[in-house]
Amino acid sequence: MARQLGHSHGAVRNAAHTLVTRGEADQSGSGQPSFRANAKTAAAAQSAVISPPGTHSPRAQPTTARPTITAATAPKQTGPIRRAGGQLYHPRELADLPDVEALNRLRDADVPVLLYGPPGTGKTSLVEAAFPDLLTVAGDGDTTVGDLIGEWTQADGGGYVFQYGPLVTAMTEGRALLLDDATLISPKVLAALYPAMDGRRQIQVKAHKGETIKAEPGFYVVAGHNPGVHGAILTEALSSRFSVQIQIGTDYDLAKALRIDARVVRVAQHLARQVELGELGWAPQLRELLSYQKTEAVLGTKAALANLVGIAPAEDRDAVADAVIKAVGVKKIAPLTLGKQLPASAARQPPSTSSAHRGRSR
Repeated sequence: MARQLGHSHGAVRNAAHTLVTRGEADQSGSGQPSFRANAKTAAAAQSAVISPPGTHSPRAQPTTARPTITAATAPKQTGPIRRAGGQLYHPRELADLPDVEALNRLRDADVPVLLYGPPGTGKTSLVEAAFPDLLTVAGDGDTTVGDLIGEWTQADGGGYVFQYGPLVTAMTEGRALLLDDATLISPKVLAALYPAMDGRRQIQVKAHKGETIKAEPGFYVVAGHNPGVHGAILTEALSSRFSVQIQIGTDYDLAKALRIDARVVRVAQHLARQVELGELGWAPQLRELLSYQKTEAVLGTKAALANLVGIAPAEDRDAVADAVIKAVGVKKIAPLTLGKQLPASAARQPPSTSSAHRGRSR
């Protein structure tokens, strides 16, 4: 769904969870959840699914100030963190702290953070693991001020009601707000956010009687930026709002620890070096490596390798295929492709059942 919509996995998953909470979709499975439409899903598509202000209690603030952190007093990583969707996040080190702890300390100090790096490196996963109360805006070139603040929508009775957007909800409930792919959003739209991030900590909703919205304690903004994505521009105005900017890359040691095929991890590392040198434009990140592992478990190594080549951009596909061939030792690798049509009898039932049936017919 995320790939078809052109939004992040986190944003799509958040939307699906919202539907489940409202009873407008069903969820099943443990670990990696599955979502299914129900009788109320079609009606839900007729209106926005953003929680109105007051749905959640404001986030509790720490009662005492955080102590100064040094390497000697820094807490140690305690293991994976289960995100809202059920997936596990494995913390990484950031300034002698687990990354999730570092982000929470920055939030307590009201220091906005910008995470930047290639798609699939875990930016959204980190934010989801750090902030269970997270709201997400999936940014793109079509994002409007109304998508952030809110807009008038038609009610069931025929009139119009003002539906608050995620920015207002996060401000009034003291929640964290992720601007995913923030640098794809028009600077004119982002300008509506800036008064909430500076000393004023308030915005004016001109479309709703000029209402003034003030940020409750706990309101916090974090943004994601994919520098290599076409149209992603980090303007000076946006950059200056984020005092801390953190580069996020793929943790290849984690990929090995998760028992992803070591040969494929080496391929990804080799391609990543070529990207750094400007020789390639794409290399598999942790998201693609995890997908490889799942595909291999279902369809086998040959199909998983073929799929890894197939998901590479067309201009980099030959280089990816060459790297896979050298690492794995196969003679040829091509994108995963449908083959010849199977005979109808072979596709419908096992040969032994078919033979027994013909014998009884005679």
